[in-house]
Amino acid sequence: MSGTVAPLPPGAAIGILGGGQLGRMTALAAASLGYRCHVYAPEDDSPGMQVAAARTVAPYEDVAALRRFAAAVDVVTFEFENVPADTLATLGGLVPCRPGPRALSICQDRLREKAFLAEAGVPVAPWRAVRDRAELDAAVAAIGLPAVLKTSRLGYDGRGQAVLRDPADLDAAWERLSPRPLILEAFVPFVLEVSAIAARGVDGTTVTYDVVENRHRHHILDTSFAPARVPEAVARRAREHAARVVEELELVGVAAVELFLLPDGRLLGNEIAPRPHNSGHWTMNACGISQFEQHARAVAGLPVGDAARHADAVMRNLIGAEGMSACAGLLHARDVHLHLYGKSAARPGRKMGHANLLLPLGSLRDAAEDPLLARLGRLQEGPVSPAPQ
Repeated sequence: MSGTVAPLPPGAAIGILGGGQLGRMTALAAASLGYRCHVYAPEDDSPGMQVAAARTVAPYEDVAALRRFAAAVDVVTFEFENVPADTLATLGGLVPCRPGPRALSICQDRLREKAFLAEAGVPVAPWRAVRDRAELDAAVAAIGLPAVLKTSRLGYDGRGQAVLRDPADLDAAWERLSPRPLILEAFVPFVLEVSAIAARGVDGTTVTYDVVENRHRHHILDTSFAPARVPEAVARRAREHAARVVEELELVGVAAVELFLLPDGRLLGNEIAPRPHNSGHWTMNACGISQFEQHARAVAGLPVGDAARHADAVMRNLIGAEGMSACAGLLHARDVHLHLYGKSAARPGRKMGHANLLLPLGSLRDAAEDPLLARLGRLQEGPVSPAPQ
């Protein structure tokens, strides 16, 4: 991509599709660079709207509202990939959109996403498209059991999927899951989920953050450890995969690539998130430039910055009422930075905020884990798992 695109001047307006916490933290980072943000979302008083200079409350399908929004901003980005493709197509004819429609269309469809990863040189587990019940039987025969049946669109935090362990599981899973087509993926005997975040500017310059390891509870990210305690060759390969993904997508902004680490040291690509990601929240306090500032920089046409880490970190999500109940203690905890999202209703499974524990650079690898987690509070019930499938 040409490097001749002029950066937006201070005071310009960045439009953000989606009003969740990722949009909120992006808007805060953009404000520190002198930009105003205009959040467009169907829900009033969303976390992003609370900190934005302007808001539009309207459905994503409202063409008239989209046109007014486009006229009020200088560039558009999105904070989640379930924005309808038609929305971005409408805006794309009126104002620059970063990332563009191609990145959105690939990453919101698991079938296209898996094919793209393989074409980009990122290994993936065996998979098959499932358009009808007969194709499900054929896919199971080809891949074997156990396997994971997923919706190709709209699933997140473990929603929209079912683990198939026995042929008797197929009928119930097929009836429950929609929209279709579905995707069947081989069950991966991984030992760890890692994620790598890359930022790419309008001039094609790409930087990557250190790889992190992720733990989940109830299919929701619970904890991220930065850097991942994996061999250096594994970490380097994960960063190379993330860089390759954003380059092949010609993405402008930030993207996260989730990968499964197998017992033999191989990495398999799982998902791409073409926007800031939960597993990158540690960068807000452990790096000079957070993932949110990198995204705002790239979208605004500024140079992407140094992604180096000045501290090790452990990030923990604050989920539901239990997470909120830990806030008082976290406010007094040494080296812990609390970030709340302004959500009023602490529903079960809802991400209300996160806390970052900072550690001296290079100390995490040899640190005992339980005392670290105790400093962040054991916030959820249920077993910790490396990742949902």
